[in-house]
Amino acid sequence: MPKITASPALSRLRILDLTRVRAGPACVRQFADFGADVIKVETPGDEDLGGARDGSDFQNLHRNKRSITLDLKADSGRDLFRRLVSTADVVVENYRPDVKDRLGIDYASLRAINPRIVLASISGFGQDGPYRDRPGFDQIAQGLSGIMSVTGFPGQGPLRAGAAVADVTAGLLAALGIMTALLERETTGEGQWVQSNLLQAGITLLDFQAARFTMDGQVPPQVGNDHPTSMPTSAYRTADGHLNVAASGSVMWLRLCEALGRPELVDDPRFRRADDRAANRAALADELNSVLQTRGSADWVERLNAAGVPCGPIYSMDEVFADPQVRHLQASAEVDHPRLGKLTILNQPIRLSRTPAALVAATPERGEHTDEVLREIGVTDAELALLRSGKVIL
Repeated sequence: MPKITASPALSRLRILDLTRVRAGPACVRQFADFGADVIKVETPGDEDLGGARDGSDFQNLHRNKRSITLDLKADSGRDLFRRLVSTADVVVENYRPDVKDRLGIDYASLRAINPRIVLASISGFGQDGPYRDRPGFDQIAQGLSGIMSVTGFPGQGPLRAGAAVADVTAGLLAALGIMTALLERETTGEGQWVQSNLLQAGITLLDFQAARFTMDGQVPPQVGNDHPTSMPTSAYRTADGHLNVAASGSVMWLRLCEALGRPELVDDPRFRRADDRAANRAALADELNSVLQTRGSADWVERLNAAGVPCGPIYSMDEVFADPQVRHLQASAEVDHPRLGKLTILNQPIRLSRTPAALVAATPERGEHTDEVLREIGVTDAELALLRSGKVIL
């Protein structure tokens, strides 16, 4: 039975977590927060986590899990992993595609042990094809997918998104694929191989920008803070900073003009139709900036929201978590770490009405649950001592 139960929603599931860095952990976190028994399998050798274990990044990604150490390069380590596979529902890995074949944890091998197993593999560029063996990182995927080509201001060169958007999206897509495979398994009784990759995750994020090319042959340009097609939607200057306004469509455009005290702009031939406003975006920005700069952002937020015009401030991170709506949503939550004390990390953003997620356990220490988990599959104390002396476990 799971020793950490964050929620009853997925408490019947056991997930073996072989992931590192971000995309894989972002996937597995979804299951841990909803109560799956997630067993994080870590190396017993020198720790190489791509970042400090005690740091905010690692602690945010690996809560609600149990941790064991296991040397998968050793025969006895692989034997133990296969025994764990026989008890599990899902294995998640984000090695380079060839690594699981060398370790004998490819889908065909796992299926021979447990036909119900779902293997999720997250890679940089896919499990096959000409880029199969290339190392994949978020920024590389942002460039290859086209995200950087549409981000930033014209003439200033490509710009990466300010967050690891390809990594996190690849992880969430893998989680969605796993849930789909588990749902299908209820009918057939069989697992399957789920795959996602950073490159296609980036293309997926582009959505309508990518479809502009696939359907219409348009290569979207950089347009800075402007919406690519629907104007006025941009960041505009105010007396004390900047403000996002999204007033595309004739109804919103009329409301904006009236709220700004510039109703004559509605009939200005440069801005009369949606296509006109997009084509004359520079002139439109000049008109709006001239009015918006007469008051502060907070004043405009109140006035425009009262008029039914979508708008909002542009926050720094400290302002984000001070916002009353963010506080109401409980976007962050506290968890108690036995060594580091009380930590505030990001909360699970998905809400369920009957079986909500919870943060009930901080990120475990490396190998904290090794003996506990291995005893659950019948490993004796004498065998544990032998494995430890052989450095198969820590």
